[in-house]
Amino acid sequence: MLLIPCPWCGPRDETEFRCGGEAHVTRPRDPAVVDDAAWADYLFMRKNLKGNQAERWVHAAGCRRWFNVIRSTVSHRILAVYRMGEAAPAIPERDAWP
Repeated sequence: MLLIPCPWCGPRDETEFRCGGEAHVTRPRDPAVVDDAAWADYLFMRKNLKGNQAERWVHAAGCRRWFNVIRSTVSHRILAVYRMGEAAPAIPERDAWP
């Protein structure tokens, strides 16, 4: 079980949160002029990294605010938490894993 540190409420059990997927995915500026392939790429294609990945999370059973988490997809260790709109902290690409 993860203990996720909400930037507003402090550390809480993972059952209070919902993952919103990869963070920092940029929506096309003018979706009306984007072709189907580019739109499908925006909607469905994600990095799905083995290692450290930035993800969006919402504190669904708490303050209901969205924030970003850098989490190792190998160990599930949370390396950093930061609010939406803030710059991501400098984290190595790989957590300690072989």
